[in-house]
Amino acid sequence: MRRYSLLPSLSVAALVALLALLLGACASPPGDRATPTTIFDDRRAAVVDVATRQIGTPYRYGGNRPGGFDCSGLVQFAHGRVGIEVPRTTAGQWHSAAPLDRDHLLPGDVLFFEIGGTKSRHVGIYEGRGRFIHAPSSGKPVGRGSLDNPYWRSRWVASRTFI
Repeated sequence: MRRYSLLPSLSVAALVALLALLLGACASPPGDRATPTTIFDDRRAAVVDVATRQIGTPYRYGGNRPGGFDCSGLVQFAHGRVGIEVPRTTAGQWHSAAPLDRDHLLPGDVLFFEIGGTKSRHVGIYEGRGRFIHAPSSGKPVGRGSLDNPYWRSRWVASRTFI
């Protein structure tokens, strides 16, 4: 009896890569893009890792170091730690980052929000699965936010990327 395979004879490495691609695509919620060139992008994971390690750090206006961060300082710091040069201010980041469709977010991309008041624009780092890491405001440490939260969802104005 002759057996037929659905997969041609692939190397073990190719099969592992194919499986990772399929699992990554299946595990990604709608809005996360998954392609072979981005699933394994270490810089994205590193930006998120650096930002995650800052959770709990106090908010400090103008801060861009582990002693204290404001929102754009956190974005600049996390990207800078992996060798990606990012402007210091939210306005500079807005103008320098490449525009990105909301349906194509990947971890490490940046999210911009309009929140009004004296601080009209806010920025955070997309973590994946609808969550982002940011330095919210005075008195609140670096933490996570969710795009499922009506406050953030209604204020989300753009997605952009430096990667």
